[in-house]
Amino acid sequence: MTAGSTTHVTHEFGPIWDDRSRVLILGSIPSPSSREAGFYYMFPHNRFWPVLAALFDQPVPEPDPAVRARFALNHCIALWDVIQECDIHGASDASITNVVPTDIAGLLDRVPIGTIFTTGRKAGQLYRRYCLPILQEKRYRPTMINLPSTSPANAAMSLADLIKEYQPIRKALDDKEPKSDRQDNHNHYEK
Repeated sequence: MTAGSTTHVTHEFGPIWDDRSRVLILGSIPSPSSREAGFYYMFPHNRFWPVLAALFDQPVPEPDPAVRARFALNHCIALWDVIQECDIHGASDASITNVVPTDIAGLLDRVPIGTIFTTGRKAGQLYRRYCLPILQEKRYRPTMINLPSTSPANAAMSLADLIKEYQPIRKALDDKEPKSDRQDNHNHYEK
């Protein structure tokens, strides 16, 4: 449903996870390209997949949802978004209104996620506003780290800068003990 230049968007695909997932990476809501493909970070110029590939010293997975899902799961990474539905203009996170959050607590009921990463300032803000209170109410205390956006709109950051900023993902996965009972909600990226 469209009202002017704003579209009501419903997240039409669920989280990617399995019982080995240790970190959860959350975007805000899928871009039009991702909604069309039915998978996460599918806009060709988004640098999410090149960044993850560099973290694990592997080639960038081909732009096929099954291949990218397998890549994430092989590295114990779950993927989802903060928003289940909202009104948005194109792919502009700044235009997001009328938010209905995803059921992150329901996912944490099924998998022992120790660290949640949000990609981009808006995803972090929306997580804190809509998801964190629910998680706290249910006594979930995952570490939350806000990372910079990999969107081409974040042109101020080079690929090398993003790879450096995304190192906490690798560190969280390399830690031997899950930290799912700890609350440490900080913003790694404030620009």
